[in-house]
Amino acid sequence: MRCVLNQGAPAARAVGSPRAGAVRVLLPVSMRALLLCAAAALLLAPPACDAQEIEASDEKIATRTDAATDRRIAERLSATFESLEPLAAVKVEVRSGVVRLSGEVPSLPDRALAGTLAKQVEGVVAVQNDLQESLALDSRLGAVVDDLEARAGRLLLLLPLIAVSILVLAAFVLAARLVGRAKRPFSWMTANVFLRDLLRQVARAAVVLMGVLLALEIVGATTLVGAVLGTAGVVGLAIGFAFRDLVENYIASVLLSLRRPFSPSDHVRIEGHEGKVVRLTSRATLLLGFDGNHIRIPNATVFKSTIVNFSRKPERRLDFAVGVASEPDPASAQRVAADALRGLDGILTDPEPLALVETLGDSNVVIRVLAWIDQTRSDWGRMRSEAIRRVKLAFEEAGLEMPEPISRVRLENTGAVASRPGPALPASEAGAPVGTAPERHLDQEIQAERAGEEPDLLASEGEVE
Repeated sequence: MRCVLNQGAPAARAVGSPRAGAVRVLLPVSMRALLLCAAAALLLAPPACDAQEIEASDEKIATRTDAATDRRIAERLSATFESLEPLAAVKVEVRSGVVRLSGEVPSLPDRALAGTLAKQVEGVVAVQNDLQESLALDSRLGAVVDDLEARAGRLLLLLPLIAVSILVLAAFVLAARLVGRAKRPFSWMTANVFLRDLLRQVARAAVVLMGVLLALEIVGATTLVGAVLGTAGVVGLAIGFAFRDLVENYIASVLLSLRRPFSPSDHVRIEGHEGKVVRLTSRATLLLGFDGNHIRIPNATVFKSTIVNFSRKPERRLDFAVGVASEPDPASAQRVAADALRGLDGILTDPEPLALVETLGDSNVVIRVLAWIDQTRSDWGRMRSEAIRRVKLAFEEAGLEMPEPISRVRLENTGAVASRPGPALPASEAGAPVGTAPERHLDQEIQAERAGEEPDLLASEGEVE
C-alpha cells in the first residue's frame, strides 16, 4: 500500500479525512477481536508442561539403573491404572526412573491421583504428568451418569432413615405447636403480654430447629447441619441489614412495652405530634389527634424522642399573658388577676393562682397569669379560655385599661380630634361562661378503636414508667 503525503496540507486535515475516520473506528474493533481470540486460545489450548508439572519423588536416586527396573515400574503402574476405571487410558513411559504420564482422564482430580500413585511406586525418581482433561462428550456424560447412579443407589438405601427423620421432624413440629398454644408457663415468667408472645415464638422456633437438626443427624447429613447453621447466620445477617428499620422498630416496641412511658388515652406530645394514645403495635405508636386524624409514629422514633405525657399527673398549670397600662402601679393589676381566678370553679387553691410582671413594653406592662387545674375534673384548653375571659372582665370592672397599639399622627394647621374608647360592656351582660368539663369525645373514639382486633402492646399489666 502506498501512502502519499501532501507537503502543504496540515496534519489535522489528514486526521479528519474519511480514511482516518475509518481507521479510528476499525482499530478498537480489531483490538477487541484480537483480545477475544487470544482469550479463546488460552481457554481451549491444553495446559503446557512446565517445570511445575514434573514432581520429584521421595526415593533416593540410585547410582545405577537398567531397563528391567524401568519396565517393572511401567508394568506396576499400568496394572494399577487399569484397575481404576478413570485411569484406564493412561499411558506410562519410564526412563531412568523418570515416569512420564500421557493421555486423557475424565477430570482434573483424576489427573492429580495418577501423579500421586506414580510417585508412590518404589524406584520412581520423578513424575512428568502430561495428562489432559478429556473434553469428549461420551466420557463426560458417562461420568455424570455413573455419579447419578451412585447417588440414586445411596438414596434407596437411605429411604428408611429418611422416613424416620420425617417422623421425628413431624413430632417436633407438633410439639412446637403445643408450646405455642401454652400460656401458663409463660405467664409465670412475665406479666407483659407482648413479652409473653415473644417468648412463646422463640420457644416454638427453638423446638422446630431442634427437630430439623436431629432429622439431619439421623440421615447422616452432619456436614449439612453446619451448612444450615452457617446459612441461617448469613441469612439472619442479610435480613438484619435489609430490614434494619423493621428490626429497629420491633426492638423499640419491646422496650416501650416493657417500660410503658404512656398508657391508652394518655395525652402526649411526641416529635411535635400531639394527641391521645390509641395503641402500641409492633411497628408504630398510634395517636388520635385533637382534629380527629390518626397519627402513626414509628416506634424507633418514639423510643429516641422526648415524650411529653400530659396525663401522667392530674395537676397541670395553665398560663397566659395580659397587658395593662403602664401608668398605674402593676401590683393592682396583679391582685385583680389573681383574685379573679381564686373564685373560679376548677382552679386549685393549692398552689394558689399567681400573677407576675413579665416584661415592660413601650406602652404597657405584660403580666403573666399562672394557675393550676385538675385535669380529671376540668379540660385544660377550656379552663384556660375561661380564665382569660374572667381576668378580662375583672380588669374592666376594676377600671384597668388594657391599651391597644398607639399610633401618633401629626397634622399641621388643622384641629386634631382625639378618639375616645367606647363604653365597656358590663360583666352581667358579657354572656354565660363556656363549660370547662373535660372533653370525652376523643376518649370514646379511642375505646372504639381499641375494641378492634389489632394487637395492642399496652394491654399488659406491667409497671408504668
